[in-house]
Amino acid sequence: QVQLAESGGGLVQAGGSLRLSCAASRGFWSAYYMAWFRQAPGKEREFVAAISWSGSNPYYGDSVKGRFTISRDNAKNAGYLQMNSLEPEDTAVYYCAAGRVLGSKSNRNEYNYWGQGTQVTVSS
Repeated sequence: QVQLAESGGGLVQAGGSLRLSCAASRGFWSAYYMAWFRQAPGKEREFVAAISWSGSNPYYGDSVKGRFTISRDNAKNAGYLQMNSLEPEDTAVYYCAAGRVLGSKSNRNEYNYWGQGTQVTVSS
């Protein structure tokens, strides 16, 4: 069992940056893929980025490529999402997720564990 808690959200102007953190409880954190998803009001939960258990092979959704960077520190049971050049369209609740991904890394059903989310609001 892995429990996840996000932090680092907030209000930022367009063009600004934020760094989200995901803290994992004790568990087999280092054995899992980690991902970030987001959900804007009235929209489906959208894949943002994923990274393997070793920290290699980062994978990004098309809308954030070149602007966001996913990383993890297994020694600290933590994961991160560095978000640069933020746009109003990035406004959403951001969720950290973990799971033993066997299929598509962007499929939310591959992730068993989810945090409560952190709000990111980008003003124009």
